[in-house]
Amino acid sequence: MSKRLPLMLLLSAPWLGGCLFAGPRHQGPVTDHFDGERFENLEPVKRLGPDEVFKALRTGPRGPWREYEEFAPGEPPPKRVGAGQLRVTFINHATVLIQADGLNVLTDPIYSNRPSPVPFVGPERVRPPGIRFEDLPPIDVVVVSHNHYDHMDMPTLRRLEGAHHPRFIVGLGNKALLEGEGFQRVVELDWWQSTEVAPGQEVTAVPAQHRSNRGLTDVSATLWAGYVISTSGGPVFFAGDTGFGPHFAMMAERFGPMRLSVLPIGAYRPTAFRPVHMGPVEALQAHKVLRSSTSVAMHYGTFALALDGQDEAKYHLLWLLAREPQRPRFWALGFGEGRDVPALD
Repeated sequence: MSKRLPLMLLLSAPWLGGCLFAGPRHQGPVTDHFDGERFENLEPVKRLGPDEVFKALRTGPRGPWREYEEFAPGEPPPKRVGAGQLRVTFINHATVLIQADGLNVLTDPIYSNRPSPVPFVGPERVRPPGIRFEDLPPIDVVVVSHNHYDHMDMPTLRRLEGAHHPRFIVGLGNKALLEGEGFQRVVELDWWQSTEVAPGQEVTAVPAQHRSNRGLTDVSATLWAGYVISTSGGPVFFAGDTGFGPHFAMMAERFGPMRLSVLPIGAYRPTAFRPVHMGPVEALQAHKVLRSSTSVAMHYGTFALALDGQDEAKYHLLWLLAREPQRPRFWALGFGEGRDVPALD
């Protein structure tokens, strides 16, 4: 057996397993980014078929990943933070706890061992989540950027529904999947639509440059999005999964400078993935376009989803920041590390 074959099966498991696990499709009127069947990005992005994915994963060297390591969990976050305060805690992958003005928001939560439709196939996590599930504070809102298995992890969402009964916010077409599982409070948004989550606080879905599917027959059948959370100290942006595109300038124009941006930096090699997965270079560019006072890196170091190594994205980002004439406040937090975010510059 080729030494490459186990790696190819590991990396391609979400695509292969997804053949049998397609999710619901959005049904609605035609818009500027929905043709009645599929959603589109603001700018055209070539879709890679399974054969092209396999080819791309064969073309470059794979960065090193360590075997699973056990780590002590981070300190339990505070139950709430007060008016005007903002705290961010990096848990793992794209799972980030955002606490502002007494509201607790959890992004793309995944506590499962694998991001996969089945528990025995697919990339396996290399470290535990930085905050234990039982140490989470009361979760008021869960935002889910899109339906890929590493972002919409149903076992974790079920646990949250049972333990916290939060409001779940998803893009168009995804509500049916959650309500089919018995979830009680699901809000579905199109790009630029908002929903009130607390008196005076809104969550707005914003464009991302990505795609969606849970199988091979539902590609782009549901919407992918980022989210902007309004707070008394300025807007907070969670990018979800995205490549660099014109949506960042649109958000900067609409919302003004971001007090905090949570930006993905991993799964950016091979270069064929770059249109839908930012690397450190693009994340730093997004930080600047958004005029973000503080940014936090995510989407790295937990699951081997592409060819970049376990620590590659993080250290590449730190190298880029060190070369800046005036170092931006762009944090690569430790797993389970939480920090209070300064006021807008």
